[in-house]
Amino acid sequence: MSGIAVWRDGAADGATNMAADECLAAEAVRRGGLVIRLYRWETTTISLGAFQPIAAARACAAITGVPLVRRPSGGGAIVHGSDFTYAAAVPKRHRWGATPQVLYDAFHEAMVAALRSWGLEARLAAAEPAAEGRFFCFDRRAGGDLVVDHPVPVADSPAGKLMGSAQRRLAEAVLQHGSLLLAPNPDVGGAARHRGLADFSEAARLGDDGWPVWTDAWLERLAVALGESADSQIIPFIETAPSGLAAGRERFASNRWTCRR
Repeated sequence: MSGIAVWRDGAADGATNMAADECLAAEAVRRGGLVIRLYRWETTTISLGAFQPIAAARACAAITGVPLVRRPSGGGAIVHGSDFTYAAAVPKRHRWGATPQVLYDAFHEAMVAALRSWGLEARLAAAEPAAEGRFFCFDRRAGGDLVVDHPVPVADSPAGKLMGSAQRRLAEAVLQHGSLLLAPNPDVGGAARHRGLADFSEAARLGDDGWPVWTDAWLERLAVALGESADSQIIPFIETAPSGLAAGRERFASNRWTCRR
């Protein structure tokens, strides 16, 4: 494969998005290199990490009644709908598949550079082990998460996390999910609501193409960091009817999958 294939998909429900990401992993194996899918959500949806217990979701009153889906990747729960979401996959036999931290760092460092070009002094955080078990992704701090300092520090949160990613080693590929919170989600409150990019910078606004104004710059910086070129695909990934999408959607939509832990 020449270059990094990038698809920009429209909005879909949670089960369809997760099934498409599994298909993306298969596409990475077929192509032999890194592939990326950017996408949106039809409605506010909570995605649980692959290993999070369903009891933790049921105990969180702030998300009662919000649709749930379980990701194939790890990490904490994410409230989608007002975020920028991506999935990336690479074959395990690829050099980046053997050293997946390289991918994690590249995606986040490229975002720091893209946001700084808009005047936002974002940075990469050090790990905070004490926050590791918290339910929501944006309450955790893994090493390399993207954070921004609050103009007025918030109790127990001197820096706000804007972007986190999670990986999972599948049978033949490494799948990485990432989310950058553009704005607080109006459909949830309390513990489920987190500050977003709009609280700090005009970089949260969307361009004429409907994507955040820094999207192209982020992809370009990412490609340069990895020594590749970004190859935008004309047809959205879901519309290519990838093999296994329908069966995967049925599985991700089932209570058996969502409540498997």
